[in-house]
Amino acid sequence: MENTKCISQPRLKEMILKNQKVIIVDVRSQEEFKVLHIPNAINITIEELESRKLDFEKEVTIVTVCGKGGGRSESAAKSIQSNYSNTVYFLEGGTFGWFDENESENEVQKEKRESV
Repeated sequence: MENTKCISQPRLKEMILKNQKVIIVDVRSQEEFKVLHIPNAINITIEELESRKLDFEKEVTIVTVCGKGGGRSESAAKSIQSNYSNTVYFLEGGTFGWFDENESENEVQKEKRESV
């Protein structure tokens, strides 16, 4: 099995802006997701990934994300990679890194994070 790959914040943003088929899977708990998440991300916890069959289109790139990048998102990326034929990455810097990199785009979400 090939190694799980990391994707940078700017590269993910570029893929989104170019309308490439990307699904952002936030693997944190529902509570963490409610407080702060990347726009258009879907919340599927690691436990859910391991216990149910998901229907990902083969041509879609999947990017897993957790709070700070690595850890949970890398484990989830490995799990998806071993069960599906999609291109899979985990997001460098995670959700917090995304909002630090793109802070002017969503001040409301940033304020929510700072209140946690």
